Amino acid sequence: MHDSILHILNTTKTRVQALGSQTCLEDLSRGFERRDFFSAVADAKNDGRVPVIAEVKPASPGRTFREISPATAARLAWEMEEAGAVAVSVLTEPGVFRGSLENLDAVRRTICLPVLRKDFIIDRVQLEEAKSDLVLLIAGILGEELEAFVELALEKGLEPLVEVHNRKELDFALKTGARIIGINNRDFETLKISLATTEGLAPVIREYDLDHGTNHLIISESGMNGAGDVRRVIQAGADAVLIGSVLMESASVFDKTKEFVQSAGWR
Repeated sequence: MHDSILHILNTTKTRVQALGSQTCLEDLSRGFERRDFFSAVADAKNDGRVPVIAEVKPASPGRTFREISPATAARLAWEMEEAGAVAVSVLTEPGVFRGSLENLDAVRRTICLPVLRKDFIIDRVQLEEAKSDLVLLIAGILGEELEAFVELALEKGLEPLVEVHNRKELDFALKTGARIIGINNRDFETLKISLATTEGLAPVIREYDLDHGTNHLIISESGMNGAGDVRRVIQAGADAVLIGSVLMESASVFDKTKEFVQSAGWR
């Protein structure tokens, strides 16, 4: 793994240890109604819109986009919702990505869309920290523990989005009960991005579904900078796209989100 990813994992371990032995954290599933991501995607498709998961992303390794307070996160998420996004992803990793659980909470209180918590989940206690509709689980990090984390997330009322980058990780994901698979076009070894990753893995998922009577939603993540990129991954078999950096770099998050949502070529 790239040094920057290893650094994030190390700081995440420290963050988890700081939570201590809080084994009696509040049961966040009580009184919590999960918002339906699957219907949101289906509705967008039926309307001829591209299902876009828009991301509130203050920074990435080596780059800072903007400082985002909870109030700012809420405003950005509202713009994304108004522009037609099907869900909003919120970074909660506080070190490299400068995210926060406070941003996540503010976003979910403000909008009606499903909200994805995007972080490096490595410990079960992290699934007790905050309410979200979906949670990112990274196959390349969790490895053989992935299935147990998927089951626990479902028990907690969270819909797991399992992220993969290669065939080995995809095989792990397909053995779990996860219904959403995110294909990360970024290689954690080199941090290089290639949309060919989605083109290679999405058909494998489709073939698996045909053979096993399953129906996974496929999300293409990273590397979409314009309508042509979106059309490329959709034609490869993606159901939706996750867009982050390019939105944060835009002068108008609303306009840029709308541009992707209306980037045609879906049908």
